[in-house]
Amino acid sequence: MVDERVYEMFREIGRDMYVHNLVSSHGGNISVRFGDRIIIKRRGAMLGRLKPHDLIETGLEKNDSGVALASTELIVHRAIYKATPALAVVHAHPRRAISLSLSRDEIIPIDNEGSYLLKKIPVVEVEFASGTPQMANTIADALRTYKIVMMRGHGSFATGQTLDEAFQWTDALEEVCEIIMYAHAMNEQMIEYRKHSDSYKNW
Repeated sequence: MVDERVYEMFREIGRDMYVHNLVSSHGGNISVRFGDRIIIKRRGAMLGRLKPHDLIETGLEKNDSGVALASTELIVHRAIYKATPALAVVHAHPRRAISLSLSRDEIIPIDNEGSYLLKKIPVVEVEFASGTPQMANTIADALRTYKIVMMRGHGSFATGQTLDEAFQWTDALEEVCEIIMYAHAMNEQMIEYRKHSDSYKNW
């Protein structure tokens, strides 16, 4: 049985992800690491309505009897934990970020807050996504350098020392993309306010 405090943490972050439109009703997944153990959302569970039985505990290296119930992207979470010092992972399907990932190889914030928090968000792609070893290795490798990355056309993966931190990067990414889209929709000449904007592409 998962500790009540851990469940509350999952329940609150899952609810916030749904309320912030970062996932659809049954999309996305979240996990935390405790030593050589992982707790991850159950396959098919609704992030906005998590119940205690929706949390599945398994090993970082080896499966337990209940692992068949774990998210199909457990392989990706495991790869991230092995490659980085992360203790929490948030995978979301932010609509605006996914849209921008279809036309660019990196998302560069144009707003001050986004630049400060995320600097630059790389967009990676694989031929076979959704829980494949290829996807797991590609995402984990990118997260060695970045807080959050986008899988083209799929969604974001963010790391943190807590679920709250990983959620912050995810929510900030979607805000960054929303601002970019608003700015492009206005179709007006942007005013230089932070000096040397082109250099931000080299972060």
